[in-house]
Parts: sequence; C-alpha cells; structure tokens
Amino acid sequence: MTLEPFPSRLPSGPGPTATGGGAGVLAGPYATMLLADMGAEVIKVEQPGRGDDTRAWGPPHAEPTEEHRKAHSPGESAYFLSVNRNKRSLAIDLKDPDGLAAVQELCATSDVVIQNFRPGVIDRLGLGYEQVSERNPAVVYCSVSGFGSEHEPATRPGFDIVVQAESGLMATTGPAQGPASKVGVALTDVLTGLNAAVGVLGALMRARATGRGENISVSLINSTLSGLVNLTQQALVTGAEPARMGNAHTTIVPYQVFPTADAEIVVAAGNDSLYRRLCAAIDRPDLAEDPRYATNSERVAHRAELVEELTTTLRSHPADHWMEVLVEAGVPVGRVRGVLDALRTADASGDDVLRTVEHPTAGLLEQVRAGFRMADTPVPMHAPPLLGQHSAQILTELGWDTERIDALIKRGAVQQTDVDPSGSV
Repeated sequence: MTLEPFPSRLPSGPGPTATGGGAGVLAGPYATMLLADMGAEVIKVEQPGRGDDTRAWGPPHAEPTEEHRKAHSPGESAYFLSVNRNKRSLAIDLKDPDGLAAVQELCATSDVVIQNFRPGVIDRLGLGYEQVSERNPAVVYCSVSGFGSEHEPATRPGFDIVVQAESGLMATTGPAQGPASKVGVALTDVLTGLNAAVGVLGALMRARATGRGENISVSLINSTLSGLVNLTQQALVTGAEPARMGNAHTTIVPYQVFPTADAEIVVAAGNDSLYRRLCAAIDRPDLAEDPRYATNSERVAHRAELVEELTTTLRSHPADHWMEVLVEAGVPVGRVRGVLDALRTADASGDDVLRTVEHPTAGLLEQVRAGFRMADTPVPMHAPPLLGQHSAQILTELGWDTERIDALIKRGAVQQTDVDPSGSV
C-alpha cells in the first residue's frame, strides 16, 4: 500500500503539488517518478516499518557502504531504487487519527493525488475523489488499479503477469511453435505508468485554465489492450487471433532476428526501399530482382524462403561485419545485447543515459534517465529516499509543531529516518 502525494513545482512556474501511489508496485511509482523527473515535488506516503512492498523485493540489492555494513544496515532493493528517485518519503500510519488527518491535509493542499488502494478502502479513509475534491476543487485525482473499478469483480487484484495473460500480450509473445511467454519487463505496469503521467499532465493543463479538477482512472488491463495497437486492430479486422511470431513481425518481412557467424543481429527492412538497400549491401542483388520478394506483400507470402536465403548469407560473416556494412547502407540493424551491455554501449555512444547519485546507505548509485530529454529544463537527480527520510520535514511544512510530530514518532504512527549532512544515516 503506497499513496504517493506529489506536490509538484515545475520549473516553468508555481506548480503542481501531487499526491500519488503505485498500482501494483510499479505503475504508480513509475508515473510519479516521471513527473518528478520533470520537476514535480513528489511525496511518497508509506507505511511505517514496512514501506513500499518493493523495498523488500530482492535480491538483488545495492549493497551498503562499508560504514553501514558495519552498522548492519540492509542493502537497498534494486527494484525500489529503479522507480523512486527524486521523491521524498513520508512514513505515516493511516490508521492513526493524526496520521490520517495529516494525509488528508496533504491531499487538500496538493495539485495532484495518485492512489492505488483497493476499491472502497480509499473512500473509508476519507481520501476518495469526492472527499478530496470537496476541499480541493481543482485537484487532479488519479486512481491506478489492475482491472479498473468498472471491471467485474471490482476488487480483483492485478499483477503484471496476470494482466499480460488476460490482455492477449502473453498469447502474442514467444516462439511461433512454442508456449506463450511473458515479456521480460513488467510492461503492463510501465504502460500504465505512462498513461497515468499523460492523463495527469493533460488534466493539469485544463485545471490551470478552468479551475476544474479531474477524476482519472487508469488500469493495467486497459493500458495493455490499448498498447497492443496494431495487434488489436488486426484481430478486429480479421476476426482471428494474431499468430505468435517469435522474433519476427506479423506483417513485415524481413523484420526479425538473424544469426551471423558469431552472434545475433536484428534486421528491420520496413519498406521496399530498405529491402533493396539490404540486398545490395549483402551482395544479393538476386533477392531484390526476384518477383517473389518485390513487394512487402510478396515477401510476407514467401517469408520462409526469403528468411532461409538471408540467413545463409548473414551466417557467412560475424556480427561486427554486418553492423558496419548495414549501418553504412542506411539499413536499420542492431545487435542483440544484454541489458548491462546495452546501457554501457548507449552511454559510450554519447547518449548520456546514466546518472550517478549519492545514496545515504548505498553510496554512489548509477540510475537510468527517463526516456525524454528537455533542452532547457534541468533534470533533478536525487537518490531514492530511505523509508521516512522526510517525515518530520513534510509535517513541519504542513504547519505541525515539533511537539505534535514528536508525539507521533514516539507512538510509532510516524517513522523518521534521519540522515546527517554528510549523507550518513
């Protein structure tokens, strides 16, 4: 259970405050991290003692520095670290009357609230849209769930792998003659996080212009069905289930993985012109002249024969050779890389994909930047917070006095994790 209030101050002006959460454990935190990367102030509301579920999702962990290892400090979950930078953590018990009052006040003063409680729970806490908007009419309120409040049963939980199965994504993934496979990353959550961020930003623009807020609902199932784009339309047009194609494409040839003499590459000749360039670059003009392969429709019809011919030719040289030849010819091509290799390669190519932050217990920590770049807006890079790292600070900003805050901490309703100026806990 996380409620991630996101007070957001965008560099362009006085700006949105937001309160938000994590659908499942990834969608909400990913959405609010994207907003934070754009300059939003994000407050992550967590349960004392436990916090976000992903804090315990390991190994792997970012190991603590030597100083903290001696103090028996646990490592930081790589999963949690991946989606929680640029946020502040408020660890507070919503079952405590004062703790609940603090979060209600935070929602009343925020521009955006993002939450992922089970249907009904948020209303009983007095943190539902109707209750928050009564005090805060311009609030942009976003609920993130697995299947959405209108999907029966409304309380059905939805983790990524379940939604990959239910959405058709799993059925379209995997070897043509093999079993259905899940995508390696929790893609349904990522799509949902992107949809939540887009919906929030659109609603904020309207709220600033009209003073009217919005009640947004985002679900893993709807985000994934929408994200299947051409496959859903293909199914609707044909009335048939799309075939599982493995590493090939349903409607483009050649557009797939090919073996070379030493490694695999991907060749993506997405139109007839690129196909002809490919044939010239690999010294197979006969394949360009063959009427069976003259157009994409013909190539799809004769897929097996063409793929066999291309595979035979590409096996004759190593991957580096074909990368050089095809890049020079302007043919889309890429090596099949591991994740770490991909990160290091992108960074070495000048993409500046990695950032380093100083974490209180893990020391220097590499992080991957968001997928967008803003030319004139500095991108903040603050380490993911320790549980309750900013609790007292946030409550003070709400106008609560030290005596009241200390009482909450003393009875365990609030967790405060102090970090000294040097970064140590």
